[in-house]
Amino acid sequence: MELELRNIEKSFADKKVLRGVSLKTESGKAFGLLGRNGAGKTTSIRVLMNVFSADSGEVLIDGKPIDYDKVKIGYLPEERGMYQKYVIIDQLAYFASLKGMSHKEAVKSVDRWLKRLDMYEYRDSKLNTLSKGNQQKIQLITALAHNPDIIILDEPFSGLDPVNAMLLKDVVKEEIAKGKIVLFSSHQMNYIEEFCDRIGILNSGKMALHGDLRDIKRSYVRDKLIVRTESPERIKADFGERCSVAEDGALIIKLDSADKKREAMQKLVQSYDIDEVSVFEPSLNSIFVEYTGGNDKEGKK
Repeated sequence: MELELRNIEKSFADKKVLRGVSLKTESGKAFGLLGRNGAGKTTSIRVLMNVFSADSGEVLIDGKPIDYDKVKIGYLPEERGMYQKYVIIDQLAYFASLKGMSHKEAVKSVDRWLKRLDMYEYRDSKLNTLSKGNQQKIQLITALAHNPDIIILDEPFSGLDPVNAMLLKDVVKEEIAKGKIVLFSSHQMNYIEEFCDRIGILNSGKMALHGDLRDIKRSYVRDKLIVRTESPERIKADFGERCSVAEDGALIIKLDSADKKREAMQKLVQSYDIDEVSVFEPSLNSIFVEYTGGNDKEGKK
């Protein structure tokens, strides 16, 4: 299955929110939809879900207009919206039944997900008795219980401790492996880099950058090396201004030109105690800032 948003335009009153937004992804892949607050991410998601109709443009499945009666969508919103004083199994089964499941099917699916997320012991509890992280896992079940074809996760890791974040990562990887389309919207770039094959960066309602993340990174001039060593001082002294230090303590060495990579790597390994040396690629965070913060696009071809 291939999902495509094509030239989506959307205005509210006289304010234009989306300006020809296009993106494309497919089954078994995760797509990262990025942008600063107000860039149009939520509106794009709501157009995809048919909460809003687009002023123009199309939402397509395999090249044809999406049939919302046949394509199931699961959505985890950033703003959580479950009932705090209702019993968990009752409201989860209710939400699943709204997506077309019988009550029996809904209860069976919800129980399976409660067990998968280590939440079965809270089955008959009220939501407001749970911690924020556990409420987040319960909310996730509303997006997954009806076995959707497309899963949209808006800031899914917000409020989760490392153990629960790892559990959620495993669940997401399982859904991708099943051939689901997963769409992430998040400001946590490390998760986007871990899961997403393709990304789209929205800026002021326009798609500023869209494509395969690996190809995007490789499009930058590859004239820097990243070096990891337990003895950085000698390298820093020898390379002077051409050597800088990354946030994680690794050294970044600027070369005279990109075609000097192999020669420079060999000399580094022969001359210093090197743990690791590789071609430097920009982080997704730096790419995001570049395309949304008004910086000049240095390093691009």
